This record gives sequence, C-alpha cells and structure tokens, in this order.
Amino acid sequence: MTSDPRPPPRDTEAQRLGARLASTLDNISDAFLMLDRDWRLTFINREAERLLQCKRQEVIGMNIWEKFPEAVGGPYYQAYHQAIATRSSVLFEEYYEPLDLWTEVRAYPSDEGLAIYFLDISTRKAQEAEFHKLAFFDRLTGLPNRQLLVDRIGRALERFKRSHQCGAVLFIDLDNFKSVNDARGHDKGDMLLQQVGERLKQSVRASDTVARFGGDEFVVLLEEVGQGGEAAAQHAREVADKILRAFDTPFEIDGVQHYSTPSVGVTIIDRTSGSTDEVLKRADLAMYQSKAAGRNTSTWFEAGMEQRVAARAALEADLRQALGQGQFELHYQPQCDLRLQMTGAEALLRWRHPQRGMVPPGEFIALTEETGIIIPLGSWVLRTACAQLARWAAEPRTAGLRMAVNVSAQQFHRPDFVEQVLAALAETGAPADRLKLELTESLLLKDVETTIARMERLRAVGVGFSLDDFGTGYSSLSYLHRLPLEQLKIDRSFIWDAGTGRHGKAIVHTIAGLGKALRIEVMAEGVETAAQLALVEEGGCHLFQGYLYSKPLAPEALQAFIAQAALGGFHV
Repeated sequence: MTSDPRPPPRDTEAQRLGARLASTLDNISDAFLMLDRDWRLTFINREAERLLQCKRQEVIGMNIWEKFPEAVGGPYYQAYHQAIATRSSVLFEEYYEPLDLWTEVRAYPSDEGLAIYFLDISTRKAQEAEFHKLAFFDRLTGLPNRQLLVDRIGRALERFKRSHQCGAVLFIDLDNFKSVNDARGHDKGDMLLQQVGERLKQSVRASDTVARFGGDEFVVLLEEVGQGGEAAAQHAREVADKILRAFDTPFEIDGVQHYSTPSVGVTIIDRTSGSTDEVLKRADLAMYQSKAAGRNTSTWFEAGMEQRVAARAALEADLRQALGQGQFELHYQPQCDLRLQMTGAEALLRWRHPQRGMVPPGEFIALTEETGIIIPLGSWVLRTACAQLARWAAEPRTAGLRMAVNVSAQQFHRPDFVEQVLAALAETGAPADRLKLELTESLLLKDVETTIARMERLRAVGVGFSLDDFGTGYSSLSYLHRLPLEQLKIDRSFIWDAGTGRHGKAIVHTIAGLGKALRIEVMAEGVETAAQLALVEEGGCHLFQGYLYSKPLAPEALQAFIAQAALGGFHV
C-alpha cells in the first residue's frame, strides 16, 4: 500500500497551526484574551483564567462587558474602545477593585477584533508604595519626614507668592530628651517620640503638616493662617500655646508616667520669606532662644537672632579659603567581600582647618552644596580620586581595586559633567572600568531621561554607577530597572536598625532580593559588628564596608592597610 503523495488539506494544516498557537498562548506568563468585533470572548489562556477567576468554557462566546459589567465606562472600557476606534494599540496600568488586582495592559486591534495582554503588577505596586513610605514618612512615628516637609513648605511658599495668605512654621525640640534614653533606654525614648507625634497632630488642623525633622525634633507647618500679619501671628500663637498645653499631661511609657516639655520656635511665612532653608533656619534659631530662655516656652524669630547666620557666613568664607589653600584631603574607606578580601575603597572628603583641626563633614558638606562650592570641590575630589586609582592600576597587587566617588546632584546635573569625568580619567590615566560613581536617589528624581542618557554615555567607556543610601530616598521601581546601575548600597541606618528588633532586617533582605532580581550587586555600608556582618551575609549581600573592616584611612595609612591585607593580616 502506497502513501498518498498529495499534500494535506489546507484547512487541516491551518487547524494544526491554530492548535499550536493556542498551546503557545496558553503557556505564556502573560494573561491573554481575544475579542471579536462584537466584544465576545473568543480565546482566554490559563493565566487569564487564574487572574480573572473564571473558567474558559464558561466565558467563551460571552460579551466581555456582560461578564464584567462593573468595568463598563471605566478605564478598561474606554481604552479598548479607543484601540478599536483609532486602530492603534494602547498601553496603561489600572487597578481593578472587584478582583483587588493591579494590571499592566496592552491591547492590539485587528480586523478580527482585539488581542489583550495583561500582567499582574500588584506586587510591584505594593513594593513601590512601601518604598514611597520609606522615602517620605518616618518609620518610627509614621509622620512625614524631613524630605516631605521640605517639599510641602516649598509648595506653600510658591502659593503665597501668588496670594496674600500667610502661614507659619513651628520648630519643636523636646527638652532633656537625652535623659530619657540614658535613664530608660532607647526603646522607651522611641515610645515617647511616638506619643509626642500623636499629641502634635491633635493640636493642629487636618490640613496642616506635623513632621518628624530628626531625632527629637518636630516641625509643624500651618497652612493659610490669615491674610494679614497680625491675624497670622494670632493663629500661630494659639497653636504654639496649644502645643505647650498638650505636654501638661504626663506621657504613659511602659506603665510609668513621664513628664516632658518642648521648646518651640515660631516664624511666619509669606511671599517675602525667601527659601525653605531660610524659613527652617529662622524657626530653628527661635527654638534655640526658647532653650536659652529656660525651655518649655515658645519664641518668635527676630532679626537679632541672625548671629547664627553670621557664623554660617564665616564658615562659608573659611570654606572658600580652604579650597584655594589646599586644606582639603581625601581619606579612603576600604570595601571588601565576605571573604574579607579588599575589593576597593570609597573616597571621602576631609577638611583639615588650620585652627580647628579636622572639621566633621556633617558641619560643612551641606553648606558646600548650598553655596555652590561643591562644584569646584567635587571636581577636585574626582581628579584626586582618579589619580589614586591610576597609582593602584600601576601595581599588580592593587590593579583590581575599584574607586567609589560620591557625586552631588549639582555636579551631575551640570551640562559638562560627562566631559569633566572623561577629562579626569584622561589626565590621570585612571582605568574607567575601575571608577564607580555613587549617586543618591534624590538626584534621580530630576529629569530622569537626561540622567539616564548621561549615565549611558559614561557607562559606554566603562564607568560604573552605584545608588548610594538606597531606601532612604524615593526610587520608583518603574524606572529603577532602566538605570545602568551595577550596585545598590544599603544605607547604614538599616544595618544598625536591624539589631533593635524593628524593620531593618526585613529591609536589608528586601533590598538584597531586589538587587538579585535586577542582577545588580548589593553592598552594605556601616557594618561595625560581627552580628551585623552575619545579618548582611544572611540577607544575601556579598559586599560591605564599615569600621568592622576598616575606618576611613589617609593615603599613607591606606597603603599600609593594603600591604597588611595582602599578607593575610586582617581578621574579624
């Protein structure tokens, strides 16, 4: 018996291809639907069955709007009709309340109807919400943090420029708070701070902002307290008095009554108030006058309090002189892997003042950014660090080390930033693939597309990027995966917080997991104890820096450290 040489019927071949396509669509990770021109469901794959909580045999042939009547008139309905009407694809994200589901939807029209792909992005949205909370709200009290407060004051100042309305800022510091921590422990101090936050919220309107500024400092922003100076002053005075009275009742802390008092500084804000920093400084100065007056009182900002501003001006003059006289120097904090093998170092700025000696960075770094000194100073740091990197590259023992250099937002957003980096590499002969620039999350919030473009230009020549202090700012996952990053650095506050039984451990694990998912290495900073190192290793983080391995070192001390490490002389 001979086989039939004729080709199989065309419809049989089409059926075979159709079955193969249906099988493929049934096994993809996206949910997939097909609709005809009358909005009837003609295909639904397994993932769509799972997400929509229905069986295909029950819905095939049904009108989708009859199956999901609550969607009629909503975003899905409008988008699908738009796709059909314009014969163009649509892409959008939407929350579908009946199924408690966030979806990313892509719809493609055709002559037959509409092909719809959608993903369950609920987990991603939850992570973004959590990172947003970490970025803008204080973990302990749940109040807005400094970053959110500054944003709201800035917005209020912009509104007041267009109106005759006034507002007020109250700077509140707890009196003798340190004694609570010393006598009863930091956990009891935390309980006090939480209760203080609640009482402050009860003392103002819902439209006002109560923020934890840091430590035992709180700031209240009163919105629109009147159009005239006297009316605004009266309202602010009443709120300040109400806050003072709120502290008359003792706080209940773990079964023990504790009395606490505040020192309050008040300043009115209007269209003439200047910048947010100036507003906060005035309120802060007034608060310190309350401290000087005996505490548990409120004080208004007055021009006579400008002595602190004068001291700031003197510090600025010293900074400018220091730059010209070569008073700055770089120290380097070694970085290592879990085998305690040195992988590189972070360049850290130090100021050796001729009279004051070493000035702590916390006293001058912010001022360099406010005054613009950070631009020439940052350029000097980059060139100096690259010169050290070039010296490392010339020696076999250190040729593999990487140099991390912090970059300020002002530096990065200058039009010639990329050219400055390339020039520093060319002048010093430093290997580009061993230079790592550390950026902050706040830097990424401005003009994301330009930021990515500049990073890509430098990445093309080998320069790496690290996202510093990750988790303390606001990094939207919607663009984080687009950034050419090679490293995330877990902020030291999470490492330290992990040992207190709060949320630090979970955050460390979460960030390490995120880095793994994005194929980005993760480094922990601020590791000071063997217990913290164990936590880092448990979380899946393979790199760290901190006093456990080494403090920041001057160049000569760093050279000795490298020699000792090469001989295997370092142990935890």
